[in-house]
Amino acid sequence: MKIQMRALPFIVTILLALVLMVYGAIPQLSHYHEFADQSSWQGVPHAMDVLSNIGFLVAAVLGLRYLVSSPKSHGYYGYALFIFSILATSFCSSYYHLAPDDARLLWDRLPIALACAGLLAGVRAELLLTSSQGLRDVLLLVVFAVASVVWWQYSGDLRPYLALQILSLVLIPLWQSIYQAPLRQRLVFAWAIALYVLAKICELNDTSILNTLQVISGHSLKHLFAALAAGLIIWQLDGSNWSVTRLRSLTNRQSP
Repeated sequence: MKIQMRALPFIVTILLALVLMVYGAIPQLSHYHEFADQSSWQGVPHAMDVLSNIGFLVAAVLGLRYLVSSPKSHGYYGYALFIFSILATSFCSSYYHLAPDDARLLWDRLPIALACAGLLAGVRAELLLTSSQGLRDVLLLVVFAVASVVWWQYSGDLRPYLALQILSLVLIPLWQSIYQAPLRQRLVFAWAIALYVLAKICELNDTSILNTLQVISGHSLKHLFAALAAGLIIWQLDGSNWSVTRLRSLTNRQSP
């Protein structure tokens, strides 16, 4: 039964790949760059969409503190990629929203893909207690993340890029269940996933949210909720991941 459960993430990945292949190309919406926020502040166009990226900067600064002050865990390289990608997102998303177009969107999507790659690699390595495998996962997932964005840029097909985000939402809680991550860690990730889903809902209701709230658009709220999700994940790194390592190391020592 244990072996079957450990094969489940691989099966889920293959099934998702097959579903996306059968479904066919997923193009970007033709009106994607037409955001509701048309505000201007101190000469900054689309001010709410630009300035709401400060949330990513705050989360990344907390993450940099973690990287400097904490001992290296098995998932350190993956988490480092995640944190630096969140830092890059704060600047790249601001750059894109100053003058939204496909050329700038490439630089917005690239750090998002890399953040997903880093999180997948970090969590998997931490739970499996394999530093070397974690580094290999980071390298492989970086290649896939970059390729997914480049593929969209040249083909217009979002499937690989979306697959990376979907796998982050599905595989992480699956791994946590299989390898019995502490409850605190599972709850934090559950809240982070819920916030990210809420962010996507806000993104899809960009104009209607601005019309209702008047002061902030759905896309700006998306940035804030996504940054809060990233901040939650970074916040829990100081506690639950080290406890996973210590708990499982003690268990391994006591095993005959």
